[in-house]
Amino acid sequence: MRRLLAVFTVLLCVLLGAPAGVGAAAHEVTYDRYSLKVDGERLVLQSAEFHYFRLPSPELWRDVLEKFRAAGFNAVSIYFSWAYHSPKPGVYDFTGVRDVDRLLRTARQAGLYVIARPGPYINAESTGGGLPAWVKTVPGRARSSAPGYRAAYREWLHRINPIIARHQVTGGGPVILYNAENEYQVNTDAAYMQDIQDQARADGIDVPITTNDCCDAGSWSSTWATGPGAVQIPGVDDYPQSFECATPEVWGPWGEGLTERLREDIPVFAAEYQAGAIDLGNAGYDKCRELTGPAYMKYFYKNNLVTTGATMFSYYMGYGGTNWGWLAQPNDVYTSYDYGAAITEARQLTPKYDEFKRQGYFLEAVAPLAKTDPVTSPAAPDDPALTTTARANPDTGTQFVLVKHADRAATGTDDATLDWAAPDGRHRVPVRVKGRDAHVLVAGYDLGGQRLVLSTSEIMTHALIGGRDVAVLYGTAGAPGATILRYGSRPVVKVLEGDVRAAYTGGDLRLDYTHDGLARVLVTGGGRRPLLLLLGTDEAAAGFWRAGTGAGAVLVRGTELVRSASASGDTLRLAADTAGGQVEVFASTAARRLRIGTEDVPVTRTASGSLLGATRAPGPVRLPALTSWRSRAGAPEAAPGFDDSRWTAADHTTTVSPHPPKTLPVLYADDYGYHYGNVWYRGHFTAAGSETRIDLNAVTGLRGNYLVWLNGRYLGSAAGGVEADSGDASTPPNPDPGPGHFDVPAGVLKPGADNVISVLVANMGHNDDWIADDLRFKQPRGLVAAAVGGGGVGGTPISWRIQGAPGMDLLRGPLNNGGLYGERTGWHLPTYPDKSWKTAGAELAPGVTWLRTAFRLDLPKGQDAPVGLRFGGDPSPAYRVQIFLNGWNVGQYGGDIGPQRDFVLPAGVLDEHGSNTIALAVTAEQAVAGPGPISLFTYGNVRTAR
Repeated sequence: MRRLLAVFTVLLCVLLGAPAGVGAAAHEVTYDRYSLKVDGERLVLQSAEFHYFRLPSPELWRDVLEKFRAAGFNAVSIYFSWAYHSPKPGVYDFTGVRDVDRLLRTARQAGLYVIARPGPYINAESTGGGLPAWVKTVPGRARSSAPGYRAAYREWLHRINPIIARHQVTGGGPVILYNAENEYQVNTDAAYMQDIQDQARADGIDVPITTNDCCDAGSWSSTWATGPGAVQIPGVDDYPQSFECATPEVWGPWGEGLTERLREDIPVFAAEYQAGAIDLGNAGYDKCRELTGPAYMKYFYKNNLVTTGATMFSYYMGYGGTNWGWLAQPNDVYTSYDYGAAITEARQLTPKYDEFKRQGYFLEAVAPLAKTDPVTSPAAPDDPALTTTARANPDTGTQFVLVKHADRAATGTDDATLDWAAPDGRHRVPVRVKGRDAHVLVAGYDLGGQRLVLSTSEIMTHALIGGRDVAVLYGTAGAPGATILRYGSRPVVKVLEGDVRAAYTGGDLRLDYTHDGLARVLVTGGGRRPLLLLLGTDEAAAGFWRAGTGAGAVLVRGTELVRSASASGDTLRLAADTAGGQVEVFASTAARRLRIGTEDVPVTRTASGSLLGATRAPGPVRLPALTSWRSRAGAPEAAPGFDDSRWTAADHTTTVSPHPPKTLPVLYADDYGYHYGNVWYRGHFTAAGSETRIDLNAVTGLRGNYLVWLNGRYLGSAAGGVEADSGDASTPPNPDPGPGHFDVPAGVLKPGADNVISVLVANMGHNDDWIADDLRFKQPRGLVAAAVGGGGVGGTPISWRIQGAPGMDLLRGPLNNGGLYGERTGWHLPTYPDKSWKTAGAELAPGVTWLRTAFRLDLPKGQDAPVGLRFGGDPSPAYRVQIFLNGWNVGQYGGDIGPQRDFVLPAGVLDEHGSNTIALAVTAEQAVAGPGPISLFTYGNVRTAR
């Protein structure tokens, strides 16, 4: 009975368009060398990464996750950031934008499994690699069994694990895998890895535990396969394209990109496969999207599918999002974490999304892919430019043949042709392949009620719809195609659209055509149920969406997105995004009416048996101009009479940092509890009158800087540095990481009296720890040396006080604010009264200037038109701008920060139907013209119906 119930559940989920096990009763997760299994049914896991902490709008989580599901993904991989939830030891927040219960419920509602990745370390180019900055003050090496760190990470795991545990597939939730740690193969602490798993099991985790080994499987876990620390299903991270987005024409500089089989008893798991890039060279994320675009995806992803038989895939990233606040690590990224992903930072779909959909639908529709063994290729190419690899399902005999160019440097104009012999030896067909392309061809497959002998077109999807099989096959535009089907007797072939030639011989129907637009062929009789073949180009196939209803599957084309479908009586309802124009639906014959959202769409029946209608274009979006800017000077801390008596005395003489201070006292910001953003220092000294120079040194992370005043006189700025090399290996500490030498102007000193040095340090986040080396992770932030005199260390004694963010913003979390005066007094908040501020001028003085303006929005309801903020002109290295929208620090702009000029203003943070406030904190190193012009714009505009 249980077996029958499990099979029924699987069939029901297929009909409804959701993976089996998501949102239903409790299920069992098992695996063998071929694939994962849910209640005994094989599963090809197709996942992509999503970071909830990079989208601080829970109402938009569902939009992104539904877009994942609509592309054929059946899972989402999610890092959980310890730093995002814990501002200090013992304090955790899982409310509001940090409500991961809501996140996991949303994943279930979207029909997605979840690969849960709680670390403790996650990297993700996030500050500290996801480790809270307070961990830097904990004794003992991070990412190890050191007692201090062990107590800290166990505290985190015992908070996050119970949340994950109550959302597991085994209890009817979406979590199907639990990932322990992250890219830990370069380290050797097996006890640490074992303890993470022991804590998970103790907290109720009962799904399989995985881990992701980095960099072409340089793997400890295969060595420790049966010992302490080994996980059940280790997987491999692979980034063959590197991150050099400025040279997208270079393929595979970091390796072949072929995911390895780590053990014989587990599936091949591409645990984190490159689907974008960080923008190391500041080329812009559009270049990163080109670097990892559809051609790369075809070549490398299909190679994994057939060459190694991988059945578990997780792509990094599916949606990148935003490094808002102080979320970013300092070395590699700026505000945008778009990543060149298939879904842009502003939630727009790209050609990469189309390719994911073509491959994802194929993986969902063709069940024999979940269990294959390597076989001798039936297609040894005569053309040495091509290479082939083949696999077959041992139960069904279905064969999958990968054909691609042998030379990855082949260009898109380099065509080669394979003379493909069918597995049964009865047919030979030509397969034309362009350079940097790859095709997975299927032979000997029961395509619904049909018998597919072979096709030189790739299968996108097929389904039983309205009593007939409907199949979408596709190929490169202009390339010839051939599809051969087997029948008991001669069928009737009717070409409804396009140029398709049919010939029937010896029980086989051969269709020949050229991939051009969309051809339609109806085949009836021959001893099988009717078949509607839709033969198109890559582009035509990308226009199809598949969804499930209680009355069976539907195919839709002409919409921008289909989120879900349902059938009631003669009405088919779509939750879909539309931009105006024709919409066509292939559905049950009972469907005679079409409704998109709450709007009825008049339809007619076509010769293909589909319903054809038209949708209205979205209404125009009107955005206001940003005017009436007000300004106020924002660095009163530089004035000698500023009252710093309530600031923290910086008087420590010891530190747990592996980097000893260069002068005493210890001035490291983290040692005083100030972890993120700008930090102010004020140093008091009694001048002898002979002092000629102030010597400072600061560690800020790359792109940081600091500004210096003496008794209110601005002395200048310097670039902050890093204490040790930021590369991948430990190096000796830098003896002079961020030096600044400032001459004392004549007449500024007050001999025999109190003199004040004011220093504003812009810290740019904390180093990651991917090599598990405290020299890297525990680099200090803030001042590391300070002296007054004629030069060198020593000289006049200085008494220091320090001030950073005074406390955590309960709504926005610990990463939102730093220690600017305006942040400490609420100038960034929408409720702050700024009417007394003066009208903003054209020039900004050195130091900090705040600019504020307000605007109202009333975007059309029922439409999705993401709004952005654009800075005109070129970003200047002479200033940096923190951008606050309604109190949220949504980004940083400036020539020293990165190439970014456009900043996403996400709905939820942005009030789309009310008043909004933008506040800019401009820190200028010299007198400059202010940033501008500044304007609002939209990234897109569609009608959306849920």
